[in-house]
Amino acid sequence: MSPSVLSVDTVSRWYGNVVAVNDVTMTIGPGITGLLGPNGAGKSTLIGMLAGFLAPSAGSVTLDGTTVWKNPDVYRAIGLVPEREAAYDFLTGWQFVLANAELHGLADPGAAAKRALATVEMEFAQNRKVGEYSKGMKQRVKMASALVHDPAVLLLDEPFNGMDPRQRLHLMELLRQMGAEGRTVLFSSHILEEVEQVAQQIEVMVAGRHAASGDFREIRRLMIDRPHQYVIRSSDDRGLASALIADGSTAGVQLDDGVLSVEAVSFLRFTELLPRVARDAGIRLFEVSPTDESLESVFSYLVKS
Repeated sequence: MSPSVLSVDTVSRWYGNVVAVNDVTMTIGPGITGLLGPNGAGKSTLIGMLAGFLAPSAGSVTLDGTTVWKNPDVYRAIGLVPEREAAYDFLTGWQFVLANAELHGLADPGAAAKRALATVEMEFAQNRKVGEYSKGMKQRVKMASALVHDPAVLLLDEPFNGMDPRQRLHLMELLRQMGAEGRTVLFSSHILEEVEQVAQQIEVMVAGRHAASGDFREIRRLMIDRPHQYVIRSSDDRGLASALIADGSTAGVQLDDGVLSVEAVSFLRFTELLPRVARDAGIRLFEVSPTDESLESVFSYLVKS
């Protein structure tokens, strides 16, 4: 299987006055790439353009140099697992996957469907109607339909949604295997741990913008080392504020109406220094609560980095 490369060149997509994807440029090559970002970041819109189901309002999306939009031939190389329920509930799992094999014009659609269902471990339920499946089972049968023609490129939008722990581990291993085979695999997630366990490369989207790109470990370091906001309750907030300022472990300390707010220079440094500073000053810590730990705040920091 020859390596395939998806290229996104200054792509934007808007719906009326709403900009869903804003001037994004990235290259997705062989191996596993995680598309990470909070809900509403534009991940699904970007995947829709990569798959050729949405036209860019500006810019271009190409597969190995060939434009994806209005080019049915690219579907010989692309497999898509959309986030929304894209299956016919009145069909059995077997019928659904077989229909996709037949639509691709495969020489032996029955054998291809059988292989794809076995790959996702869904043979046991292949004769049940899709409408009777759990969310996780529907995800797996969608995966089978995306794999039925043995694509070089696999696009998955939030593929782990609804899966139980065993199903998640199996899918993670399947993605690793496909990446090792030289396929180009892109999957989106808003959960950091999912991406950390599977992806070699990471692309971060925030509010429609391309916020960061590169090796996961480097971006993870940026996330950890960014300034963090905390609210602290102690036996002597004023004394603790003075001690923290003197130590230099913080970028800002504010005491307002009995509430001590602290901006730490970095997560790792602060978790080491705060207990030591409090101990040396003879101050008891009652509560240390982060106030900016949402994924939105983390990714917004990356946009500014």
